Amino acid sequence: MRDLTSPISLTSFSATELVAEYRAGTVSPVEVIDAVLTRIEALEPTLHALYAADPDAARAAARASERRWRAGEPLGPVDGVPLTLKDNIATRGTPSPLGTAATELTPAAEDAPAAARVRECGGVLLAKTTMPDYGMLTSGLSSFHVATRNPWDTARTPGGSSAGAAAAAAAGYGPLHVGTDIGGSIRLPAAWCGLVGLKPSFGRVPVAPPYPGRVVGPLTRTVADTALLMDVLSRPDPRDHLCLPPAEIAWHSLETDIAGLRVGLHLDAGIGLAVEPDVRAAIEDAGRLFEAAGASVEPVEPFLTREMLDGLDRFWRTRFVVDTGRLPAERRERILPYIAEWVAGGAGLSGEEVYRGYAQIDAMTVAAMRATGPFDIVLSPTCPVSASPFDWASPVNDPARPFEHIAFTVPYNMSGQPAVSVNCGYTGEDQPIGLQISGRRFDDLGVLRAAAAFEELRPARRVHASCAGVRLP
Repeated sequence: MRDLTSPISLTSFSATELVAEYRAGTVSPVEVIDAVLTRIEALEPTLHALYAADPDAARAAARASERRWRAGEPLGPVDGVPLTLKDNIATRGTPSPLGTAATELTPAAEDAPAAARVRECGGVLLAKTTMPDYGMLTSGLSSFHVATRNPWDTARTPGGSSAGAAAAAAAGYGPLHVGTDIGGSIRLPAAWCGLVGLKPSFGRVPVAPPYPGRVVGPLTRTVADTALLMDVLSRPDPRDHLCLPPAEIAWHSLETDIAGLRVGLHLDAGIGLAVEPDVRAAIEDAGRLFEAAGASVEPVEPFLTREMLDGLDRFWRTRFVVDTGRLPAERRERILPYIAEWVAGGAGLSGEEVYRGYAQIDAMTVAAMRATGPFDIVLSPTCPVSASPFDWASPVNDPARPFEHIAFTVPYNMSGQPAVSVNCGYTGEDQPIGLQISGRRFDDLGVLRAAAAFEELRPARRVHASCAGVRLP
């Protein structure tokens, strides 16, 4: 039986458990916020996960939620649940620096869709979370924020670009966290922090401003919590002209029978960093668990090419050449030097080179769809390597080779397929390993059901030192 009076116990609750306790009247949102804020006060000086924290506003929101629950009138599925939003998800009245000191700090005029939905449903916003400059690193290294540390090993990065969201989720700063992903920015930090991180189907969650490949999605400690948050985030918003038509999805119906599933096992991306032995072994073990449960597991051949990865790199560099070129010189000079060097590599490219780079989005989409089409789900490493030092920009730490670590994640941004990272083991140095489960286009629920089934199949999880007392399901 849990000690419901213990602050550590309260911070260990999942969102689905908290909602059940609120409904039963055994726990108050005020008690939970107080426990979470106490935890933040203890760990944040080390982790540096948060931006624009507002404890007073969080306490006021918790008191309002407490009144609603006592009256039996909660606003929605996450009423009273502590949560965070990434720096680049606009919240009315708060500047969005986009992780860079080059941004002019102008308060946002309105909530972005994700912020609007969680507020409408009663979620208690604790803070925004940190990210690297323009979200273009698998790291928390930033010219604006203090570099974020990984709770599993504070000498390492939590990953990125949803760096603060992942660190906050792993450290017990509430159960729900919202990030963004255009090449792996939710899934990669989820892998390195032992979390569940969902990149929904492109267009499933409204985004403003929308951009090809970019999605908003959850970082949580359980698949059930990810499903709970998707119930909120996926609600329509007219500001995203690229979003999918509204759909009735049974997000909370996670039961499934693995027997008969056709599962692909993708261990070689075709390009990028080699998969570390510990990572490969953990993914192979996951495949054997699915097979033992009755699935048919077959290999997926490599499908990403050097031209695809480098072409995307050329296009994205050119985009930032244009975007940063609009900045006054004194602000442009504040950009993180690594990012500035990366952007400079796109200067002077010809129109033909840029177009050929852009065309690789389509090439990558076609290749991913063909390779994964025969399967219900595909298993792969989320990242081929474990977390790098906290002050590195990426596992390679070389702006000339920026995307060597995203070969398993970025294809699904381009193809729009849903993909989730879920913890599947640990390296010899006790660092978490992420299993990526991707699915057919628009089958977000199928991916979450497979991940929930894997939660039941996998061995017991570990607890890291800085988060001792936080129960990791």
